[in-house]
Amino acid sequence: MPKEKILVVDDEPAILNLAKVKLEKEGYGVITASSGHEALIKVDEKPDLIILDIMMPVMDGWEVYKKLRENPETKEIPVIVLTAVGQFEKQLEGLKAEVSDYITKPFSPAGLAVQVKKILDAASQEKLEREKKRKEVKLKTLMDIIHKKE
Repeated sequence: MPKEKILVVDDEPAILNLAKVKLEKEGYGVITASSGHEALIKVDEKPDLIILDIMMPVMDGWEVYKKLRENPETKEIPVIVLTAVGQFEKQLEGLKAEVSDYITKPFSPAGLAVQVKKILDAASQEKLEREKKRKEVKLKTLMDIIHKKE
């Protein structure tokens, strides 16, 4: 059974295949989408991370990213931007938009797999911390209720 699920979005079949093969070899489940519209449909499969191309026809990656962040169901999913746009200004724009990472094409499949692991490990830790805080709040509330009854 695969570890985590990754949605790879790119309009270039060769890039989709390269990322899919490498990530599956690393034990991840991989879902692919070849357009922004398809990505917004496949995000219903609840990926743990999204690798998103920016330069796509019809709906570009920034538009997809914006829609993901507006949706409460998808706003916490880490996103790695994978794009041919390597200008420093664009990379800075991506990082300011709070993408998890910005990788330029051509890319190293092994390097991509390393970044995926790092980001998923960090996201998992953050999720555990959020759950711990929710439990703590819940327990404090229960304790307050119990103490008020005494």
